[in-house]
Amino acid sequence: TTNGQRVAGGNGAGNGLHRLNGPTDVLIDKETDSLIICDRGNGLVVQWSRRSGTTQGEILIDKIACWGLAMDEQRYLYVSDHGNDE
Repeated sequence: TTNGQRVAGGNGAGNGLHRLNGPTDVLIDKETDSLIICDRGNGLVVQWSRRSGTTQGEILIDKIACWGLAMDEQRYLYVSDHGNDE
């Protein structure tokens, strides 16, 4: 059995920065020890620290129908926007 720790969401679907609503992708940013999450239901890309005590995410991009994420070696973030076919 593996034990885990919830670091994002956990309060049911919703529209506050402390909630996720239909997350579609996630990646780990080792440089900042955080998760970057496509929160499609809220139209956001958010960053959540993996450090204990974090209670809400930080908006990186808003007004986006995010579907997927990628990050290259230079830490450039690539985000697919389903709503604009980009």
